[in-house]
Amino acid sequence: MSPEQINENLSSIVARIEAARKAAVKPALATTLVAITKTHPTEIIHPALIAGQRVFGENRVQEAQAKWPAIRSDYSDIELHLVGPLQTNKVRDAIALFDAIQTLDRPKLADALRSEMDRTERAPFLFVQVNTGEEPQKSGVLPREAAALIAHARALKLPLKGLMCIPPANENPAPHFALLRKLGEEHDLPLLSMGMSGDFEIAIRFGATHVRVGSAIFGERLTA
Repeated sequence: MSPEQINENLSSIVARIEAARKAAVKPALATTLVAITKTHPTEIIHPALIAGQRVFGENRVQEAQAKWPAIRSDYSDIELHLVGPLQTNKVRDAIALFDAIQTLDRPKLADALRSEMDRTERAPFLFVQVNTGEEPQKSGVLPREAAALIAHARALKLPLKGLMCIPPANENPAPHFALLRKLGEEHDLPLLSMGMSGDFEIAIRFGATHVRVGSAIFGERLTA
């Protein structure tokens, strides 16, 4: 995809976010675009950087390590989010690299994050990932177990700021976004990361503070 097309796509997404916010009855105070760059090389990312985009998301720690340190040497104000599952053996690398981790989904991971934050004094802000569709193949805490995980994270004094979800692919996402908003209100977690390329405008209607858009900006993934 050409730099011109990426720039055009990015401008279109930003405009659609603003239009969705204006149409929403009660949007979030702000909605941050997290541009998802998984599988895309540096040369694909650069046009978005030049256009002013500064918040990005990656699925895998190892892939992010290969790309972002060099980019950050030129753009020090980047905010990088981990939006894919995090294994405990990758916690040290994740804490060192990311500014936000959106996929806290179990007490063991919370414990590992606390230990590494204590060791390094780095503290990326965190989202609990909720498996709103209760899909066995998908990461995320079950909705009925979310309260216990949130309480555990707070007992550890982790920098927990919000919730994240990925609705089932073939379902209406609106009930899932509504559930996440309800959980956020119940637990006083103001950040809601929900909505991707195909449904971010619906998510904004339900108060999304972060939308994760990749293919609508950069095209389809280059690899699986």
